[in-house]
Amino acid sequence: MSYRMRLYLDRMHQLDSNVCVAVNHTSQYRLIRDVFRVVSRLGDGIIWYAIMIGILYSQGVNGVQPALHMALAGLVGTLTYKWLKGKTLRPRPYEVCQDIFLTGKPLDKFSFPSGHTLHAVVFGIVVLSYYPLLAVVIVPFVMMVGLSRVVLGLHYPSDVLAGALLGTIIAGLSFLVV
Repeated sequence: MSYRMRLYLDRMHQLDSNVCVAVNHTSQYRLIRDVFRVVSRLGDGIIWYAIMIGILYSQGVNGVQPALHMALAGLVGTLTYKWLKGKTLRPRPYEVCQDIFLTGKPLDKFSFPSGHTLHAVVFGIVVLSYYPLLAVVIVPFVMMVGLSRVVLGLHYPSDVLAGALLGTIIAGLSFLVV
C-alpha cells in the first residue's frame, strides 16, 4: 500500500473515531441515552416483527406478500452481516477507545457492519415500497436506529454507513426476486 493511501486511510480512521467519540458523549445525558436505548431495542427486530404482524392482521391475504418480502430480505440481511462480521473482525469502538462510553448491549462481538442499521434500512425500504404513507414514521425511525448505534458506543459511523449501504443494496436486489 502506498504512503499516500496509508495516510488517507489513517485520516479517515481518525475522523471516524473522532465523530464516534463526539456522538457517543451525548449519551452522558440520561434522556438521550434512554431514548436511544429504546430505539435500539426496538431495532433488535421488535418493531419489524410488529409491522409484519400488523400488515398481516390489517391486510389479510393482501399482506402476505409484503410481510414475506420483509422476512426474506431480512434473512438475507442477517446472513450477509453475520458473514461480514466474521470476515472483518473489527472490534467495537468501546473496546478500542477509552473515551467511548458503552451504554447499550452488544448482540455480538464485532462492529462492522452495523446489523441494526442494515436491517432498519432493508425493512424500511421494503415496507415503504408497499405502504409509502408510513414514511413519516419509518424514515425517522430508521435514521434513529443508525444514530443509536453510535450514541450507545456500539459502532463507528463507518459501520453504520456500511450497514445502510448494504441494506439499500439488499432491499434493491430483493425487488428483482419478489
